[in-house]
Amino acid sequence: MEEMKSLDYERQPVPQEERQAWYRLSAVWIAIGIDLSSVLLGVEIGNGLRFGRALAAVFIGSFILAVMSSACAYVGAATGLSTALLTRQLFGEYGAKLISLIIGVSLLGWFGVQTGFFAENAHEVTHTVLGLNWNVQFLAVIGGLLMMTTAIYGYRAIEKLSVVAVPLLVVLIFVAIALAIGRNGWDAVHGRPIHPLPFGTAVSLVIGIFVVGAVISPDISRWARTKGEAILAAFVGFLIGNSFMLVVAILLSKLTDKSNLTEIFIGLGLGIPAIIVLTLAQWTTNTTNLYSSSLGFSVVFTKAAKKWIACIAGLIATLLAYLGIFDHFIAFLSIITTLISPLGGVYVGEYFFVDAARFNFNESKTHKLVFRSVASWIVASAVAFATTPAPGGFGWFTLTTVPALDGFLVAAVIQIGTGLFARRRVVPTSAAKITE
Repeated sequence: MEEMKSLDYERQPVPQEERQAWYRLSAVWIAIGIDLSSVLLGVEIGNGLRFGRALAAVFIGSFILAVMSSACAYVGAATGLSTALLTRQLFGEYGAKLISLIIGVSLLGWFGVQTGFFAENAHEVTHTVLGLNWNVQFLAVIGGLLMMTTAIYGYRAIEKLSVVAVPLLVVLIFVAIALAIGRNGWDAVHGRPIHPLPFGTAVSLVIGIFVVGAVISPDISRWARTKGEAILAAFVGFLIGNSFMLVVAILLSKLTDKSNLTEIFIGLGLGIPAIIVLTLAQWTTNTTNLYSSSLGFSVVFTKAAKKWIACIAGLIATLLAYLGIFDHFIAFLSIITTLISPLGGVYVGEYFFVDAARFNFNESKTHKLVFRSVASWIVASAVAFATTPAPGGFGWFTLTTVPALDGFLVAAVIQIGTGLFARRRVVPTSAAKITE
């Protein structure tokens, strides 16, 4: 029994008896959404729009993202497969190794970026509150080693961390909001925008910040007891998880007239809680990056145990943080969204409109390479890159104004079109026997 509980099912479907209730999965997604990059975006939206319009942009963007993630989560729950294993069924054995390697490397790099982000903010807090002058690189190593621990032990450890972290984070943040209102009054939120921002751009930014999380949602939703619970968990988790910290940042920045969360907490006399919020917010988010990265590598390195893959990947990502990959996070974010977001469109389009049976993990025949799936991904990635503004992309044209969403939708359309065309050309076996 203990051996079964230690499994994370990185190379097989999650069995039904191991599935979790929807609210536990929602807690994981909410925890993932509470991170410091959301704070930066929330401040930008708060400074660019009036309070009511800022909230509208957040909730419209989060609603669109919640719908998108629900479709992806449905596929994960229906199949019990991780995102990397879905690619094996869809792209073939060779194609899956390439795609899974890209997922693993991209999210490993993002782990390093977020760890560097944590280190920069942790340095400011510990220096201001505790009078310590710890080296940023030292803090990056400490943060990376801390965040990789839960990823090594898999989903169950992440879920337990989230169940503890989310209520604590919510309480601390509401205390900060109450203190800010008490000091400055509610009228402060109705100030004029400092740097005006188009409403459509704000909605696009809200979608873009968490869209990769939606695409890799099968990594979590495969643990859902039913497809309905997977949809509910994803919808609630992404709607709240993506909007909560954005709304908090908008509120606190307008109430305190500051743009840095750590400065806001310190200014309200919440120095020690600031350290707790900083650590938990990045820990719950970043450990999932490494978790999904290790799931991707598990499809590539089939002989290695996932815990050792997560350990080695975590050490490499921590080294990247130590070397300063944080300074290149905009470029890295562009790469991730361009290459990963089309994957969601490919598997969602195939599952719902072409051939759901392709995702049957027990099928006897496994293709070496599925060219039309690979082609859908390549073309959609190219489109996403073309719609990404320079310097991250070419910026040749715009579709939805969200490059990651462009890649997702284009991939789905191409996959559905080529799949239905290919299906019409195949003569059913039963019909062939009749004609004989």
